[in-house]
Formats: sequence, structure tokens, C-alpha cells
Amino acid sequence: MNEKKYDIGFVVGEFHYDITENMLKKAKEHAEFLGCNVSEIIKVPGSFDMPLAIKTLLKKENIRGVVCLGAVIKGDTDHDQIVAQHAARKMVDLSLEFDKPVSLGVSGPGMTRLEAVERIEDFARRSVECIVKMISRIEHSSKN
Repeated sequence: MNEKKYDIGFVVGEFHYDITENMLKKAKEHAEFLGCNVSEIIKVPGSFDMPLAIKTLLKKENIRGVVCLGAVIKGDTDHDQIVAQHAARKMVDLSLEFDKPVSLGVSGPGMTRLEAVERIEDFARRSVECIVKMISRIEHSSKN
């Protein structure tokens, strides 16, 4: 468990709201367990819409990292592939631009609704753990 309180932000897609709201609940619980303060939560229409909200949070001095939560479910076309790939690419770009971690807690693409439901807790917990580990390791590395 982390001794120090880190201020982190969440960006949550509202598309597949029943899934993402459960992800948010589990992620907030896990952040608290790990000693983090969830300073701000921004809800966006969907995973593709996350980058601007992520950037808004990363600009804030107190925010040490951003947890992104969403679900991209397979439909009749390959739209899910485009949404997930572009969202993930921008998350990486923003993390590097601001030197702060951004976690990919967006499940999919190529999954069914049932698979998305089954992955709620795992993606929520891992996304928070990733942020805490990266903040800690980057902080430790900069001291050496």
C-alpha cells in the first residue's frame, strides 16, 4: 500500500454507461485503498472523446496521473477498432507530452458486451495500480 497520497484524475466514457459507472466505482474504491486522492473526475461521451479531458487534467499541477475508464464493444463494423486505436495513441502522446502517466483502462476493442461486463473490476483495478506504480517509479528514478 502506498504511504503517500497522490492526487490523480479520472476520465470516464459514458458510452456503455452501466459498464463504465461500475468501472468508476471499483476504481475509486481501489484508489482509496492505495492511498490516492481522486481529485477530479471528468465524464466524456465516449472513449474517443477522452484526449481533451485528459489534457485538461494533465495541465493541472496537482494531478500526478490520469486513469482512463471506458468500454469499446464490437458492433457490426470495425468502428470499435478505430475508436480504441486512436484513443490509446492519444493517451500515450499526452502522457509523454506532460511527463505524467495516463493509464489505458479502456476495455476492448473486439469484445462482446458480456466480455466487457466480465472485465469491469480487472480493468478498473489495473488502471489505478498502473498510475500509482508509474508515479512512484518515476519519482524514485528522478531522485537517483
